[in-house]
Parts: sequence; structure tokens; C-alpha cells
Amino acid sequence: MSLLLSAAAAQLGDAALTESGLIKHIHPLFSKILARDSREIYLANHSLGRPLDALAADVAEGLAAWYEDVDSAWGPWWGEMQAWRANTAGLLSAAQPGMGRTDCIIPKTSAGQGLRAVLNSYELVPTVLATDAEFDSIDHILKQYAAKGRANVRWVASRDDGLIHVEDMIAGLAEVDLLVVSHIFFATGQILEGLPTLIAAAHAAGTRVLLDVYHSYGVLPLDLIALGVDYAIAGSYKYLRGGPGVCWLYIAPHLLDHRHTTLDTGWFAKRDPFAYQRPVPPQFADGGDAWLESTFNPLGFYQARSGLALIAALGVDRLRAYSLRQKQLLAENLADQGVASFGASVHYGAFITLPHAEPKRLAEQLKQMGINGDARAAGLRLCPDLLNTDAQLCRAAAAIAQAMRAPA
Repeated sequence: MSLLLSAAAAQLGDAALTESGLIKHIHPLFSKILARDSREIYLANHSLGRPLDALAADVAEGLAAWYEDVDSAWGPWWGEMQAWRANTAGLLSAAQPGMGRTDCIIPKTSAGQGLRAVLNSYELVPTVLATDAEFDSIDHILKQYAAKGRANVRWVASRDDGLIHVEDMIAGLAEVDLLVVSHIFFATGQILEGLPTLIAAAHAAGTRVLLDVYHSYGVLPLDLIALGVDYAIAGSYKYLRGGPGVCWLYIAPHLLDHRHTTLDTGWFAKRDPFAYQRPVPPQFADGGDAWLESTFNPLGFYQARSGLALIAALGVDRLRAYSLRQKQLLAENLADQGVASFGASVHYGAFITLPHAEPKRLAEQLKQMGINGDARAAGLRLCPDLLNTDAQLCRAAAAIAQAMRAPA
């Protein structure tokens, strides 16, 4: 954690987050990105998170090792990866003393890469159960595996209320090898209620569980050990403010202890990669290192450092409480203007959704008006975060109401 962030967190103390405290102590850590506030109100924080100023210096540190040490830069680069794995595991409660360990976090460039690694770990063609509400990459990968005969995929449909129901998934668990499901669904923000019940039912049926936590990572307190999931996938693109290309696959310690491996491999997964030995059959590193692949991009771990540190310093519980207040404020201001929305309650993630027949057109219109949200099938998504002020949310609501009253 940087000295500036440490000092800012200390000034905030342990009390609930307030706008005045954030403006005074946290906003100065984002001076570069907040310079854009004169041009637009950014409410796409659920999509690409806004970076801290420190990110540029962190990446420069990784580059400096390359310039100064050339091939010896792999020393600090490897150390940065291990620090990133430890800090990520810490946020997920996956490294509790005596229960988890940091090698359960496997670096990936995308969540989809993590899913493919899991699918490619099965000796026989697996039967997979998934919902029709998974993110496009997950949906696309599963359909391609099915098309190529590499997986038998069954789908659980959303009900007429637009929600996924745990009972429908439990009913489809017979003879399923892998359940793939989101903790928070990307299009609606729905938090999957009854997740512990679903996981218990899956395990009772002999089914492993892969949980997509991309929209809950940094939004809700997560304890992967307590949940009992076998795998999880997510990344730093959104709420962790780490940008693209810094993702991970979590593998439960009990699977790592049984020498669980995958076809998605490379020389960093070898027992001693720098010995350059080539035994037949291949010999793998211990634990999660057996799931590493070929030469990786080390700069991503520097890129993700500041966002991880910020979330750890502020605490996910406090961030969640502040997010709920902001969502409620935005939803109330929209309602006062006659604009309906859903997602402000505790049953949803970090964004609210405005139902609309043409959400993409509305998003483009608002962008021209200086309001940056995004569109999905369920409607326009808007996500306030700790960098947004109450005044911005009130102005955004007024602009949105104006846009929705305007003729198409």
C-alpha cells in the first residue's frame, strides 16, 4: 500500500464512509481521472473501473525493472505476481490460516480463460449446467464447447420475472459434472439468492461448482472457503480498478491437494521450469502452480496493485453500505422525475437498471449529454461509486428524465 493511500485510509478511520470524507481524503488519489468530471458524469463504474493516480507509477515500476535489469527483471516480476495472488486471496477470504493458501489463485488474462482451463481438466466430456443469464464470454465458450462436442451443456432459463431461481438449477443437477453460475448476474444485477443451498445440493449430486464472481468481487464480502465453491472466476476490470487483462481462477484447496491438472498448461506449470528438463509424462509444480501456463505479462500485476490496496484499505463492507446509499439516492431522484428503475435494494449488486425499449440508443443519447452509462438487454445500467457526488447523481437523474421524455 502506498504512503498516500495509507495516510488517506488512516484519516478516514473505521467509521462509515461519507461523501465529505471521501472527497477530502480519497478523491485526491484520483486526480487524473477526476479531471474528466468537467466533461461528463461517469456512471459506468460497473464496466471499466476508474484507476488511481498510483497505477501509472506502479506500472512504471514494473517497466523500470525491465529497463534496468533486463532478464533479471523476472525476480521482481515474479515477486509482484505472488504479492498479487496473496492480496487477491485475502480479499476472497481464500487464505485463512489453516484453511486456504495463496496458490489457489491462478493468474488468467480473462475469466473465460479460467472457465476453459476448468473444462479442459476433465478426462471425459463433461456435462455442464449453466443459466441463460451468464456473461457473453461464458455463454459463448460453453456453446462452442458444445458445438465441438467437448461438453454437453444444459441451460436453465430465466423465469418470466427476468430472474434466475435456485430451485430451477437444483432440479437440473442430475448427472451434471459442472455447474457454472454467476453470483451477481451481469445484465440485471440480481444477486443469486440461496447460493449456499445450491452449492450444497450440487455437491450432494456429485457436481462441482464454478462461480462467476466478476460482479460481486469488490462489491460484496466474499468468503470462497465458507461458500465451498470448487472454482471461481473474476478479474480487476470493474470494481477493483485494475483494468483489462488481470483476471484469476480460484481452485479450492481440496482439489489442488489431489494433483488436479488441466490441458491448459505451459512451462511455468512445470515442477522446476528453469531446470529445462522434459520428463515423460510431464511433472507438474505443487498446488496451484500446476495451473500456471506459458510466459505471462507481469505488468498486469503492477497495474492491479493500487486498486487491490484501495479495496483492502476501505473494506468491502463499508463500500457496500456506501453503494447502497448511492443507488437509493439515484433511484429516488429518478422516481421523482417519473423514471422507473430497479436494482437499488440489497438484493442487487452495484448498479441499477432503467428498463427501456431501446437501451443502446438511450445510452448513446445520454453520452452526448455528458452522462456515461451503458446498455444491456434489460435496459440502461447506471453504477455510482465513491468518486461520484450526490450532486452528480441528482444532475444525472434530471438529464436522464429529459432524455427519456424527448421523442425518439
